[in-house]
Formats: sequence, structure tokens, C-alpha cells
Amino acid sequence: MTSELPLLETPANGIPDVVDTSEDLSSSIESLAAAEGPIAIDAERASGIRYGQRAFLVQLRREGAGTFLLDSESLGDLSGLNPALGSDEWVIHSVTQDLPCLQERGMRPAALFDTELAARLLGWEKFGLAAVAERTLGVRLAKEHSAADWSTRPLPKEWLNYAALDVEVLLPIRDILHQQLLDSDRWEFAQQEFTHLLDFTPKHFDEPWRRTHGLSKLRSRRDIARVRELWQARDSMAREADLAPTKILRDRELVALAQSGVKSSDDILAQWRRLSRAEAARLFRAYRKASRLGAEELPGRSERGRSKRSTFNPAELKERVAALKTAMSELSEELTIPHDVLLQPALVKSLAAESNVDVEDYLAEAGARPWQIELSAPVLKKTLAGLPQA
Repeated sequence: MTSELPLLETPANGIPDVVDTSEDLSSSIESLAAAEGPIAIDAERASGIRYGQRAFLVQLRREGAGTFLLDSESLGDLSGLNPALGSDEWVIHSVTQDLPCLQERGMRPAALFDTELAARLLGWEKFGLAAVAERTLGVRLAKEHSAADWSTRPLPKEWLNYAALDVEVLLPIRDILHQQLLDSDRWEFAQQEFTHLLDFTPKHFDEPWRRTHGLSKLRSRRDIARVRELWQARDSMAREADLAPTKILRDRELVALAQSGVKSSDDILAQWRRLSRAEAARLFRAYRKASRLGAEELPGRSERGRSKRSTFNPAELKERVAALKTAMSELSEELTIPHDVLLQPALVKSLAAESNVDVEDYLAEAGARPWQIELSAPVLKKTLAGLPQA
């Protein structure tokens, strides 16, 4: 049982001092450059507390150099690390979570190993770092500080202890996962995925306000316009105050305000007392702006250019999507590879809307990796052949 595993409590060499000056950073870079081999890297953000997803602490560990805790908020640009780390592999748990904030600090990897993705390729149902550490190393990690406010200064000792341990386990975990990928003949799959991740960037939305939770329930274009204006006002306020937007108003509150029929900023203050008078005034101006838009200025109910017109009618398209999803789900179970790793669900859905396409070429042009195409294309072609054609 998990509770019977030993708890990894302190780093082997103690908690290193936080690097927060340019002089100490230069010394750290020299130490890292003098060592060789893969580098374990992690980053701590203040998600849900501060605006954006920037890294407030960056942890690195390299055998022969040790562990380094970098106060990236104080140091700013960390691009000087890149030559020191050279072409060696960066070992990160969940590259899509950490790489964007590392790139924001100027860090650019030449090679990657994602321990979370490796575990998923092996078919593991639990793939958080704590679960992977338990399965590979037989130790428990304390995770109580994962949602902490890492913008806090000075950082508490117990938080630094936690941060150092996260990178201490990554390198031995990497070696075990690598061997298991070799043993299961999935190392080639992993290599293609890791190479693909080098170019990863978060998805960009032309209309990010449409990600507002609860927006889909609105039917009035006027209310949708109010959400848009309120979202933009909230985002500007949050950026200026360096706060997560939800610290000002949560999405459900934003949607409720859009439908509220308020007549003044005082009405807003009466409903959301935690707002300042200035914040309520800005939100009311946004609400009033949307209320005064002409009909031709109101946003549509769906995102511009969200979907391409299909040659199939809605019922036919629904049938095709369901058939392809079922086929991929069965293949996923057979291979014990999660369906979203096997092939991006959005790509399966977009393929369903096409007629008379070369499946391999379509998948390749859409960015699917060779291993994904090799495994998925035969199943997709067979399924499509049994469906009505346009």
C-alpha cells in the first residue's frame, strides 16, 4: 500500500540556498557547465493567485553539480543557462505545463524527456509525479505545497525542501522509465513525442473570452457581448494588479453580472462587496458599453471560423464522429495507450468531416507523428470505408 512506502522527507545534500543575484547565478551556471548528463528541471508558478503563468522558482539538478533553486522572479532572464546545459536532455514532468514558463524566462531545451508522457505511453493510469515516484522508486513525495503561492518572499524552508525533492527524483525516474519504454518497444514512440514537444507552444485563442465557463448557456447575443466586455475589463484589471482574474470575479460571477440588469456601479457593489469602488466602476463601464452596441456589433453565438463546413449533414457527421471515436477507443484499449496520446481527439473529429481524403497524408499534414499514423491510419481507413460517403 502507498501509505507503507517510505516518505522522502529531505534532499540528500540538504536544501540549497536560493539563487537570487546575478553573481550567484553566474556561479551556478559555471557549476552546471562543468558537469555532464541530463538535467532535471521543474518550475513553480502561482496559478490562480497571480496573473499569468510565469515561473517564480526554477529548480535544476545535474549529477556532479547538485541542485539549484533559482528565484526567477528576481533574476528575470535565465537564457544564460542554455550554453551551460548544452545539447543534453532536460527531464521535466509534464512538459506542456512547465516549458512555456521556462521559455518566458529565456530557457530553450535542445532535447527533452517528459516523465509524465513516458508513464502515459506505458499505459499507467496514475501519472502524477507522486504516483510515478511511488511506482518507480518506491517512495512517497509530500505534495501539500503544489498549490502554494510561490510569489511569496521569502519562501518558507519547507517549500524549498519540497521544490528540491521534486528535481531530486526526476533523474532516477527517467532512467527507469527509459528502460521500460525500451522493454515495451515504445521508446521510438517516446522519442518522436519528445522531439515534437521541443516546438510546443500553448494554444492561442483569437477570442479568449469565449473560454469563460458558463458562456455556452447564454442565448442572448447582448449577454454574450456583455461577457466579452466584462472579461476584457477584468483581464486588464487583473494584469495591472498582478492577480489571477478569478480573484476579481469568478467566471460564474462574470456570467451572472452579464445577465443581472444592473443600473449602476452601486448595484455591482451591492452584489459583490469584495470589489473596490474603482473596480465596480470599471466593470459597469464595460457592461454599459456592451448594452449600447448596435445589433451589427454584437458577437455571434459561436467563435469565428471555429469549424469548417462539412459536406455531411449534422446527423451524418455525428454518426461519423461516433464511429471514429469508438474505433480509436477500442484501439486505445488494445494497445493500452490513452486515446488522447494515441491521436489527438480534435484531429479524429476533424477527419470525420472530410470526404475522399488520404488518411495518412491528412494526419501528417495535421501534425500527427509517424508512430501515431502507423497505428491509427489502418483503423481509421477501415472505419471510414464502412460509412456512407459524400
